Amino acid sequence: MKVAIFGGTFDPIHSAHLTVAREAADEFHLDRVLFVPAANPPHKTETTTPYGHRYAMVEMACAADPRFVASRLEEGSDKSFSLHTIQKVRATLGADDRLYFLIGADAFAEIETWYRAEDVMELVEFVVVTRPGHEYETPPRARVHRLETLALPVSSSEIRQKLAAGESPGELPPAVLEYIKSQRLYR
Repeated sequence: MKVAIFGGTFDPIHSAHLTVAREAADEFHLDRVLFVPAANPPHKTETTTPYGHRYAMVEMACAADPRFVASRLEEGSDKSFSLHTIQKVRATLGADDRLYFLIGADAFAEIETWYRAEDVMELVEFVVVTRPGHEYETPPRARVHRLETLALPVSSSEIRQKLAAGESPGELPPAVLEYIKSQRLYR
């Protein structure tokens, strides 16, 4: 089995997240992509939306593809370190199963600053999402697969701004937009 972990704050999840996951699943023949919303990411000081809402939106968005699974692995008050998430997923897999970590080139560029980075690099193969022509340094021990994508440059912060202005961004899956409206999020 081939499984990829796709973590993030997903505040909110949007079409570019889904496109990247779909392209990775297609290109690397992934059986499952675990969308793991971070409860308390160590590299971000705050998220604007409570974990429960972000998880609910991820769950709705994952309905778009049977390979996509929303995961509560980082739920709780502890810091959400990727190493712990990777160890939890690895413990559920067989010895012959392959574990990937889907990550943007900007975040991958900081991989050596992560908590126990050497252990992280030992446990997963990275699928690094980048734009054509974008270069990055690969640490010697990292196993990296490049995924060049033309996914539209959509940012969650821009979407939050549009929502705060009363707009209905087209980059949101319809079910997610309806949930945001019904829960009066991002106002």
